[in-house]
Amino acid sequence: MPTIERISATWQTIKSPPRYLVACGIVAMVGLLNGLDTGTIGPVTAMASFATTFGALSSTMHGLVVSSVLLTTTLASLFGGAISDRIGRPRTIVIGACLFAIGAAIEASSVTLAMFISGRCIAGLGQGTNFSTLVVYICEISPPSKRGPLASSVQLLICMGIMVGYFICYGTVNIASSLSWRLPLALQAAIATIGAAASAVWLPHSPRWLAHKGRKEEASRVWDLLGVSAAEREKDLLENPESLVAETNELAELPAVHTTALATGFLARLRRNGEKSTSVFGREGRRQMVLGVFMMAMQQLSGIDGVLYYAPLLFRQAGISSAEASFLASGVSAILIFVSTIPAILLSDIWGRRASTLWGGVVICASMALIGSLYASDSVHATEGAGRWVVIVTIYVFVLAYCMSWAVGFKIFACEIQPIASRATASSLGQAANSITNFGVA
Repeated sequence: MPTIERISATWQTIKSPPRYLVACGIVAMVGLLNGLDTGTIGPVTAMASFATTFGALSSTMHGLVVSSVLLTTTLASLFGGAISDRIGRPRTIVIGACLFAIGAAIEASSVTLAMFISGRCIAGLGQGTNFSTLVVYICEISPPSKRGPLASSVQLLICMGIMVGYFICYGTVNIASSLSWRLPLALQAAIATIGAAASAVWLPHSPRWLAHKGRKEEASRVWDLLGVSAAEREKDLLENPESLVAETNELAELPAVHTTALATGFLARLRRNGEKSTSVFGREGRRQMVLGVFMMAMQQLSGIDGVLYYAPLLFRQAGISSAEASFLASGVSAILIFVSTIPAILLSDIWGRRASTLWGGVVICASMALIGSLYASDSVHATEGAGRWVVIVTIYVFVLAYCMSWAVGFKIFACEIQPIASRATASSLGQAANSITNFGVA
């Protein structure tokens, strides 16, 4: 009977989901945009029609086009948390989605390379504005018992966006015009516009944010609107805004994303909290801060985003000569990323941080060493030999190992080792190192 009751309750939730689930779904859809950008930019810049429009790009210019989004993402992420604290989470999400839509629309309509890069920079502002806010909002509106899985939905949607982005490009690569590279970007703009509109219409203010602003009656009404029971509202936090803020900041540091997110508004917090923020540089917190920054930088230096951004080029160099086939191979790697992220999130506590770091590092190092040695010894040829197939298989092994170990474990561990007094600041520094290193890799 209990099993039947649980099934019945689950079915009722699916038929009539509580408002907080609908809101989390909208927020996760906005997170999908970050993955779409990562999944499309590599294939788009590898298309022949892209070269026809803008001319052949040097390796340096190609890297600038791909990585330009990261500069403005890093900048906006530093202030996204402060903006969100001032005007509210939904408004910040709407602003971020609108900026992304404008940037993607400029990219899709570009007639010069400078215009294309400008569009990517504007889209980066949108990404950075939302990076910290998406997970914070989900944490603040969801019941404590469901907070972890719902917060992880943003990470899953980012991985799904990477996968979908590759296959959109796979479907458009044979269009005999510039529409082949414009269409994936136009779809990004359309999805971002829908996300902004849905956020503006259906996302209520966070009840925790309202309580922090002293609007407790309104916060209580929003809890009712969201469908969160009184037992799950943690009334003690609503009665104590200072404890509320402390918990919200800590929740904001839970692992949620891709690799390039800044979880809090570092500069604003540094101004407001003085000694609490600068204690990260004191004797007690300095070593943990350095280790956290080192780990987050090494996460990108592993080469994962290089693989994601340039997957079609890597597979083409390894012997998959046609653009269509290389995009398909890239899509397979994106499927592996999405699928392997699920057990990594669910089992991260069971596997343990140290074990996953060690075995993941061994496999990642061995994979990169094998690929590098094959290229260094001139053993990889596009039309013959086993070297090219070894490279292709090893890329897949690398992606699996990274996503099941360092992708999730590093973010958790780098946050957990920090003293409570300086955890937010140290986590922001680590995420900044992650984004800056990502720019260098790209």
